[in-house]
Amino acid sequence: MTTIQQSPALSEQAQNFWSREVHHLFIDGQMVPAQSGKTLTTTNPSTGEPLARFASGGQADVDHAVLAARKAFNGPWSSWNPYERQALLMRIADVLDHRFEELIQIEAMDMGAPVSRLRNTKASLMKMLAFFASQATSISGETLMNGIPGNVTTMTLKAPVGVIGGIIPWNGPLNSQFWIIGAVLASGCTAVLKPASEASMSVLRVAEILHEAGVPAGVINVVTGSGREAGNALAAHHDVDRIAFTGSTETGRRIIEASTVNIKKLQLELGGKSADIICADADLAKAVPGAAMGVFANSGQICFAGTRVLVQRPIVEEFTDRLLAFMKTLRVGHSLDSAAALGPVISQPQLDTVLSYIDIGRNEGAELLCGGKRMGNELRNGYFMEPSVFGGVTNEMRIAREEIFGPVLSILPFDDVDEAIAIANDSEYGLGGAVWSQNLSTALRVVQGVHTGTMWVNCYGYIDPLVGFSGTKLSGYGSKGTAAHMDTYLYTKSVYLQL
Repeated sequence: MTTIQQSPALSEQAQNFWSREVHHLFIDGQMVPAQSGKTLTTTNPSTGEPLARFASGGQADVDHAVLAARKAFNGPWSSWNPYERQALLMRIADVLDHRFEELIQIEAMDMGAPVSRLRNTKASLMKMLAFFASQATSISGETLMNGIPGNVTTMTLKAPVGVIGGIIPWNGPLNSQFWIIGAVLASGCTAVLKPASEASMSVLRVAEILHEAGVPAGVINVVTGSGREAGNALAAHHDVDRIAFTGSTETGRRIIEASTVNIKKLQLELGGKSADIICADADLAKAVPGAAMGVFANSGQICFAGTRVLVQRPIVEEFTDRLLAFMKTLRVGHSLDSAAALGPVISQPQLDTVLSYIDIGRNEGAELLCGGKRMGNELRNGYFMEPSVFGGVTNEMRIAREEIFGPVLSILPFDDVDEAIAIANDSEYGLGGAVWSQNLSTALRVVQGVHTGTMWVNCYGYIDPLVGFSGTKLSGYGSKGTAAHMDTYLYTKSVYLQL
């Protein structure tokens, strides 16, 4: 792999943002300090240096934000018709189109994703906003037949559930927040967002921009802070009607427990250990880079990363040779360098965790074929990890069973398709997966056999809100995308009308 020099050139807008002494909470259309006065510090993963201080919110701040969201939900926002909400989403898309470079520079510095990768997510964001704009005018009930004597008309109506608590992950907050914001604005709900303490800045900046674009005060609120304080307070709040969460399975369990306070609706996207199955007849010219970037994109910090690469035994050697050759072309560097394909992991603790799994894999008998170390030279102060490949992995090893959330790929040989399906299913997770084969019957057999929420054939990682994305088993439940996504922001009201 190639390392490249840092190139931290910032736009004027991003410089102005980072020049603030403290980044406050965003509640009821205003930036306000945490009531405790406490702050946290965000660190640039590319340099290991402090970036900025931001407010550390707690229970009192969550109470304030939820009250603002409830007031907005019951206020004039409730009278906006579907066309007005649709027009707002379209206006937001136009504003974000023009402000996207500023936002990706903030995101790159805060969580470490290379600007080259972030620029490529713009089309996905625009599609997401277009999808939710269409959903604003697609909410509908039904007129139903009934067996009631007399002249009784029956129907159902759809109505917004109320205040949404959105807990946003650190591995891509700029775009992932819009799975919540888009549905909130399309449905007529309101929201309190709690971004991860490791990467809060793009969420705060987006909240300001949304307000400038015409989102009424109180509709979108942001409380930054630790998960232990602000996150727990939001998850357990008695006046929050629904929680949307993306993160670890362990934290998801705690949110499920907290939701019993008022029987909240939940949408949970949790951990994954996805299997990427490479059949002997696969087109390796496509399968090798596809499988590699199915793991190494975003430095392995993607919930559905295909970290278990199952390769049919006759082509294991050729696949491995091609994979190692491809990895030499990957360029690693500062997140603001446009030539970098890979950036750092999010933090020192995350880097330590990933490196610990290198030792675990070796101790279990897996062969480290490349990588496995923290990067040095000009990148030595950042949280840079060499993209790593293990060979000779079995599905009983911890590196094949536990979510590492870093740039570590494991090659697991298999003999036939039935064995590949069995290995893929021998996991507590069920988020993503893929199969590479030029035989359609083989591909569909794998698609039907693997117990997971999303499968890709001869590709990896495509997500479209028109199609949706969801998990099963310990990977959570509740769809992202399609009308099923909107349904969890709405409730159904049955109506009996005696004429």
